Amino acid sequence: MRVLLLSAYDARSHQAWQQVLLEGLADWEWTTLSLPPRHFAWRVRGNPLSWALTERATLEAGYDLVLATSMVDLATLRGLVPALAAQPTALYFHENQFAYPEGAGEHGALEAQMVSLYSALAADRLLFNSRWNHDSFLAGVEGLLNRLPDAVPLGVVNRLSQRAQVLPVPVAVGDRAPGREPGRLQLVWNHRWEYDKGPALLLELMEALSGVDCQLHVVGQQFRRQPPEFERLRALLGDGGMSGHWGYIEDRSAYLGLLQRCDVVLSTADHDFQGLSVLEGAALGCTPLVPDRLAYPEWFGAEFCYRDVTQAAARVAHYAGLKASGRVLPRADVSALQSSELLPRYRALLQALAKDCA
Repeated sequence: MRVLLLSAYDARSHQAWQQVLLEGLADWEWTTLSLPPRHFAWRVRGNPLSWALTERATLEAGYDLVLATSMVDLATLRGLVPALAAQPTALYFHENQFAYPEGAGEHGALEAQMVSLYSALAADRLLFNSRWNHDSFLAGVEGLLNRLPDAVPLGVVNRLSQRAQVLPVPVAVGDRAPGREPGRLQLVWNHRWEYDKGPALLLELMEALSGVDCQLHVVGQQFRRQPPEFERLRALLGDGGMSGHWGYIEDRSAYLGLLQRCDVVLSTADHDFQGLSVLEGAALGCTPLVPDRLAYPEWFGAEFCYRDVTQAAARVAHYAGLKASGRVLPRADVSALQSSELLPRYRALLQALAKDCA
């Protein structure tokens, strides 16, 4: 099967998803176009212009299926390149423009929301990486339409809902056995170093853990501008003797090796549409400790979700006690999200879409 994959804002998580598909469905013929993950407002609105003239031959080459991320302005692109209008198309939502926390600035702009709405209407199938993502997108569309002044047709949300389903990003960590060692409890926080991943809550939690025998590894993608909480967190960890690895680990094998050695994978996020970094940790045997909101309750039972800092700190102290006494920490089963389980679903769904819409 010939597939054109379009990624208009090719963030690291989007790249990881793309790599899993290309490797796991290697018998298909893949053509990919991507744009760098910068200048968000321009990228989301300008990707049809960037591609329609410079990549026209590629876009018109003829495919059994077009698979685009939700950052692609699909409606405009299909208008500028009419050959694409005849291709079966799936739109994959790693995130949606309606569910970013307040203060996200350009991410919450009406322009980006309208682009995603038009793209969804132009696609044959909508795929979401979690039920939270699916539900918050449809609720956001409904809220937006209710605010518009007039000439809004009925049934838009129902139309989109009938085309939508949940298909998570596969968790691809390979066959690695946990490598945990005796000693102090090892925590890892493996998220982007940005405000929406909850650095203030992380700092508060570590302050509450003063006196608990644990070590925190702070990894994840970093940027030139970082929330001030990270500087305060590093000082706190150093003063308390709790500092582990600090900074992004470029080599994926080394990163997965760190996860293998850690006991607990931690999230303090204000938004996470799937929580892939936590799922990777859980797949390698870490005990997840996550907020009881967003996508997390879909993957983890109540024993792994916390309501507030007090409860999270109590869980960490309990886990430290379990490890000190040689007992095993609780583990979460995420096997249903691994590549071996999800790739057959991708294959069947995309093949059926190509056939049904041909």
